[in-house]
Amino acid sequence: MESKKEFFLECYKLGIIKFGRFTLKSGIESPFYVDLRPLASEPKILKHLANYLLEMLPLDNFDVICGVPYAALPMATAMSLESYIPLIIKRKEAKEYGTKKLIEGIYKSGQNCLLVEDVITSGKSLVETIAEVESEGLKVSDIVVVLDREQGGKQLLQEKGYHVHTLFSISEVVEILKEVDHLTEEEVLRINEFIAGNKIEFKEEKRLSYEQKLENCEHSVGKKILEIAIAKQSNLIASADVTTTKELLEFAEQVGPHIVALKTHIDIISDFDSDKTILPLKDLATKHNFLLMEDRKFGDIGNTQELQYRGGMYKISHWADLVTSHVIAGYQSIDCFMNSGVIAILSMSSKGALTDQNYRAEALKIVETHPNIIGCVAQNKVPANVLLFTPGVNISSKGDDKGQQYNTPEHVFKNLHTDFVIVGRGIYKAENVEKSAKLYKLESWNAYLKSL
Repeated sequence: MESKKEFFLECYKLGIIKFGRFTLKSGIESPFYVDLRPLASEPKILKHLANYLLEMLPLDNFDVICGVPYAALPMATAMSLESYIPLIIKRKEAKEYGTKKLIEGIYKSGQNCLLVEDVITSGKSLVETIAEVESEGLKVSDIVVVLDREQGGKQLLQEKGYHVHTLFSISEVVEILKEVDHLTEEEVLRINEFIAGNKIEFKEEKRLSYEQKLENCEHSVGKKILEIAIAKQSNLIASADVTTTKELLEFAEQVGPHIVALKTHIDIISDFDSDKTILPLKDLATKHNFLLMEDRKFGDIGNTQELQYRGGMYKISHWADLVTSHVIAGYQSIDCFMNSGVIAILSMSSKGALTDQNYRAEALKIVETHPNIIGCVAQNKVPANVLLFTPGVNISSKGDDKGQQYNTPEHVFKNLHTDFVIVGRGIYKAENVEKSAKLYKLESWNAYLKSL
């Protein structure tokens, strides 16, 4: 294959970079304009480009490839054909009909996705694309880009922990064109001055501190969990997936000093007795200052949910500070939860989950407006006025077999703006439960502080 320099000059003949005075979408006047779409019309060049991009990558890391729409789609397709890594296609917006899917193709939750972009400037489109891809359960660790305009986008993504591989930078391109007398010294100087003076800072939504969220929170239970977080310097919820009262109470005693809430599945307690199970559990919650969160995942019509919530042998309304509920039955189905704060299930990470983008968009409208809902479980960022609870967090998953970190405290606080982490087997399966709870408390609190 020809050298990178020769390859670029072949591409340049197609008019992919123009020099002069161009007003960009941001309103800035630029001395150059980049448009790589003509490359799609030259199959030989497109094939070579795909191979150059693939050569830079650890290909064993990736399960699927996705191009950022639309200019990068032909590049991603060519890379898929050359590498035999399956292609998925991301739409700019979900269809209003049919499946209403944002991501088309065959993929599984948990797979690692390589993102392909033509040009990176501020990084905004990539940050948005990553959030949308990861909301479908996929993971993104690496991004490959044909041309870096050197205006801050690459650095932004690298600071977020992503590996960004670029084939060319605008400085390299300018040097190549200068060597073959396509640019004068004066033009080179003007371009370099522009690059140096026009770093574009993509201002992402800043996460709010617990103190800031407390000022805006109206629900009494929402206020309470935020007050506990501040007082205990903890954002940890421990999942008590145990099956006997003895195990439940012992677990609560051990983790109590380190958590803001204990998550229960009360219907799996084989020897449940209101007096012997709930009363001592409430005493422990008072002693160690944590809330009780019953992970019931209600999902029925309002009348049935009210009976499930208030009646039966568990009488959840009598003791649970927090309950989880789907919102599939609509806004009024949440009205019955008057005594507890509701954590809505906005999306699920399980394989084949039907909580697609259209569902999440409609569910979020209920989450943001219903007075009983204090927050939600989701796999992606949510508006700052909603408390985000993230399950599946595990310190031991710092390194997966794809070379990237996922669902560690650092990842969820920094990239998802999580408010509270829910930890299950990382604590209850630990050799020393109390020591593990303390470790998760410290790691998660430090990750929160770093994310501010």
